[in-house]
Amino acid sequence: MNAHEARPDTGNRPFDGLAVVELIDDPAGEYTGKLFADLGADVVKVEPPQGAPGRRQGPFIGGQEDPNRSLEFWAYDTSKRSVVADPQNADDVAMVHALCARADLLVVGREESVERFGTSFAELRERNPRLILVAVTPFGLRGPWSGYRTSDLVALAAGGLLNSCGYDDHSIPPIRPGGNQGYQLGAIFAYLGAMLALIERQADGQGQVVDVSIHGANAVSGELANPYWFYPKAIVQRQTCRHAQPVPTQPALFECADGVYVYLALILADQHMWKALVSWMEELGVAADLTDPAYDALEYRQQQFGHIQQMIEVFFMIQDSSTAYDEGQRRGLPIGPLKAFEDLPSDPQLAARGFFTEVPDGEGGTITYPGAPWQFSSFEARPGRAPRLGEHTDEVRTEVAAEAGPRAASA
Repeated sequence: MNAHEARPDTGNRPFDGLAVVELIDDPAGEYTGKLFADLGADVVKVEPPQGAPGRRQGPFIGGQEDPNRSLEFWAYDTSKRSVVADPQNADDVAMVHALCARADLLVVGREESVERFGTSFAELRERNPRLILVAVTPFGLRGPWSGYRTSDLVALAAGGLLNSCGYDDHSIPPIRPGGNQGYQLGAIFAYLGAMLALIERQADGQGQVVDVSIHGANAVSGELANPYWFYPKAIVQRQTCRHAQPVPTQPALFECADGVYVYLALILADQHMWKALVSWMEELGVAADLTDPAYDALEYRQQQFGHIQQMIEVFFMIQDSSTAYDEGQRRGLPIGPLKAFEDLPSDPQLAARGFFTEVPDGEGGTITYPGAPWQFSSFEARPGRAPRLGEHTDEVRTEVAAEAGPRAASA
């Protein structure tokens, strides 16, 4: 087994040589570490003897419940190294202190995360003045909610995003979008904050505390809800598969003959778009009265919106989604199919960009894994596999012991 499978050699990457310690177990902190690890940073993930909670979260590779086969863990922990550290073990505590003493970044939760290892934020920074301490917490390190816990659902709800998600039928509750989006928003802001701190350190040589609130990250990500409230004091209303607005807008989903829905962002005020759509409908013999010159006037189109909507529904029901998509794109219309997650591995655009990549599974095989959304001309951004629990403990112990030797001799 190659001990460095988790960190593949993909050329000179921007974070090569950056030492990161990850001492946090929620998805926001884990995803922050992953973003650095996949671009070259040496991210050492410190786990308790039983492993991070994500290792116990299914689904599991091959359906076998095992801390080294959790797809949840794989999703957030590619390219990292794993060490096991027990706060009750003096040698483990010393190892964590040594890791933090040499680290560029420490990704952590609240201060209790380091206090259980017998230290504090202030002591860590005193021992390592260049350390950038990235505290990713539910509500920030200060304020009346600073001690509260969170979940992805709480993050989305408290940050305001959930109120914009769901269906036109407001007799049912909002619908939470899946995929830990609340946590991932926190991680993205933590990633940006850490990079800003690294840039600042280039100027003054000093580390700092980056206080990241998952709640705050969600609160500033409300798309149209924030400006509508800040300026006209209007509250947006959620709408099915379209932007939340203070007043209802036209539905944009249409079912095709194959049962797949397409999204058509029809803007009635756009004359070119209207003409292109009617011309297409006319060629298929379903334009009916929409070719009447009266429809050239925007006001008339708005008055007849219900009728237009019905005609478009019939239009899409007589063709399959792939035909509608290809032809609509050819005519310059903003149209696209609603794809399920299981459709994405066969998506031709993702395939052409090599988005899905094969990652070693640590057992001689590979797993098809979603890659990075970005591509770079000078290096490859390809994730390595997620580490097995405690896989690199002995390796890291040897490293910190070797580093401690020269320091002790010089003292």
